[in-house]
Amino acid sequence: MEIDVVLPCLDEEKALPWVLGRVPDGYRPIVVDNGSTDGSARIAAELGALVVSEPRRGFGAACHAGLLAATSEVVCFMDADASLDPGQLPRVTGPVVSGRADLVLGRRVPGPGAAWPLHARLGNAFLGWRLARRTGTRLRDIGPMRACRRADLVALGLTDRRFGYPLEMVLRAAGGGWRITETAVDYLPRTGRSKVTGTVRGTLRAVGDMRRVLGESGGTV
Repeated sequence: MEIDVVLPCLDEEKALPWVLGRVPDGYRPIVVDNGSTDGSARIAAELGALVVSEPRRGFGAACHAGLLAATSEVVCFMDADASLDPGQLPRVTGPVVSGRADLVLGRRVPGPGAAWPLHARLGNAFLGWRLARRTGTRLRDIGPMRACRRADLVALGLTDRRFGYPLEMVLRAAGGGWRITETAVDYLPRTGRSKVTGTVRGTLRAVGDMRRVLGESGGTV
């Protein structure tokens, strides 16, 4: 079984050689260029990835474009900034392939040198708390590495195209009775500066998008 890997990408030319070089056999990388001004798209194509262009800016827009381009039964997502190791993708896809889970998230475990600022960790914990109150689903990390069945995800009809996309995925999956679990993955020093956790402003923008998704899902917490 070949598994498609969706990699949202914005100016990641320095990270892509390492990331794509670590993609395991049996996985097809789909790099979604979200308006890069560097050589990301060219490098990804030269390294054998399927390159999809999504000019509409937004993490969710890039993720969804990759999802629509995917053709495999199981699809996974991860960042393209080298903060996550594609070699660990089988940890998140395995339970889905075997039928033991419907959605698996990679719980990031920081290693030496990994930058996960306090403001980002607090924002992540806050969202996890609200998610547990809303759905009863307890996750320690709303992480970007995840896997599920492609057709089932398309059927969820996700609408957010910003940073709320990952949380909306979990909310709608929980509402649909999906079996959701998480598994530990290494969190590595990323290449370049994060568009989200690299600044307090970026983190607040992401948390704001996710709070909006929580509010739109019905009720207040």
